[in-house]
Amino acid sequence: MEETAHQAARLWGFAPDQIALAARRENIVWRAADARGAFALRLHRPGYRTAPQLQSELQWMDALVKGGLNVPRPVPAQSGALVEKVGDTLVDLLTWLPGHPIGSQGQLEVTQREDLCHDLGHVLARLHDISDAWAPPPGFTRPSWDRAGLLGDRPLWGPFWDNPGLTAAQRVTLLAARTKADRHLAAIEPGLDYGLIHADALSENILIHDGVLSLIDFDDGGWGFRDFELATFLMRFLPAPDYPALRAALLGGYATRRRVDPLTLDLFILLRALTYPGWIIPRLHEPGGAERASRAINTALPLAEAYLDTP
Repeated sequence: MEETAHQAARLWGFAPDQIALAARRENIVWRAADARGAFALRLHRPGYRTAPQLQSELQWMDALVKGGLNVPRPVPAQSGALVEKVGDTLVDLLTWLPGHPIGSQGQLEVTQREDLCHDLGHVLARLHDISDAWAPPPGFTRPSWDRAGLLGDRPLWGPFWDNPGLTAAQRVTLLAARTKADRHLAAIEPGLDYGLIHADALSENILIHDGVLSLIDFDDGGWGFRDFELATFLMRFLPAPDYPALRAALLGGYATRRRVDPLTLDLFILLRALTYPGWIIPRLHEPGGAERASRAINTALPLAEAYLDTP
């Protein structure tokens, strides 16, 4: 992978000694730096996104930058292309944003937690406003976190009910929750706010610098329900003692756009939790895969059980 990174770096005019490994997550990210500044060279997981999907992601991010949102700006290669390919690896380059993540592993590592959540709600509202005002170019294609993408036979992140760590009884519970949630979502879907969403607003993907928040990692961004956006952030903090205050602060910041129905938000928190047992299936062989699968199941099951107990 190092040689792939070196070849990719040359496409943007960087020498091998001007890049350094920064992160190994869904993508492998190298920090590139020269007289032009600092940048993130992304080597994408083969097979996860197509070149047209990545091109669309970068076009959307560019529109968000032009709309005044703090997100990385795409940088064309020397060829003029936003996306290049080295072997079977798609690569691109983004500006490197200053700051550090607001937390990790479901933790919020800041002192003014409610203030931060209020600010984040406002940032997500601006993201949705800018996206709604933008006209995607011809050929724009991103994943759809719609009813089929969440609860259909082939969900975006895989059939969560087929996670091999589930017992037979647990699988029955998740399938029952899926059936009920699908009927529920179908009934309320016409009145929901739907459009482009980040879809992965975890604490690791939210940077803070001098009190200002930035969003990174738009890999899973696409079309989806706006309540799902808020639920993605909130789900990780369900066990926190101050969860009610954090939730109220986030919705208060988002209320600059619209009021969110609490019952609908609870449904989407469940739907977000259900995605993770599916997401981990192709990653079970990776380091920590079994532990992550266990956490995903242990988060989703209580929510599914509680949901099935409601009228």
